[in-house]
Amino acid sequence: MKRTVYLILFRGVGGQTQLPTKPLREKLTEAGFENVATYINSGNAIVRTTMSRKNVIETIAQICRKHFDFNKAIFAPTLAEWEEVIARNPFAAAARRAPTSVHVVLLDAEPKREDIERIRAYAVKGERLEVIGQAAYLHTPHGFGTSKMREKFDQWIGVTYTARNWNTVLRLAELGRAAGGTKKQR
Repeated sequence: MKRTVYLILFRGVGGQTQLPTKPLREKLTEAGFENVATYINSGNAIVRTTMSRKNVIETIAQICRKHFDFNKAIFAPTLAEWEEVIARNPFAAAARRAPTSVHVVLLDAEPKREDIERIRAYAVKGERLEVIGQAAYLHTPHGFGTSKMREKFDQWIGVTYTARNWNTVLRLAELGRAAGGTKKQR
């Protein structure tokens, strides 16, 4: 059977909500996932498996509820899908110059056009937001944490999401390639 690498992105990890990486790796390995890796304490894991995406998410959600009292959304793009998210970045030049100023936001559904426009209305000079399929790209050159556009995104996007800065996006791709035994193809 074909093995697929999934990037596991947990929503809402940080602050009061923790998902300890070493115990998480241990539980994922015990559950039969291969080449398990985690990246920083902000809710990122890599697994390889023959399971379907639905089964991956259900299995990991059950592990998280049972062992970590964690019951939030889990996104599981494949490595190939993640590579597409990277390739479609409309702010690639800005990401090369200042990777923490660009964020990728995975969405569980496409947001309404009027919600996107409402959020964009809060952009200050240089800030940009583009939605391509079920990924939003935010460029906040004056700071992500202080961006009014980002704040309104949180309030008004209208769908469940999880965000990662460009440094994390690239590091997760590297870990995914290592888990799948592949090298970057560019």
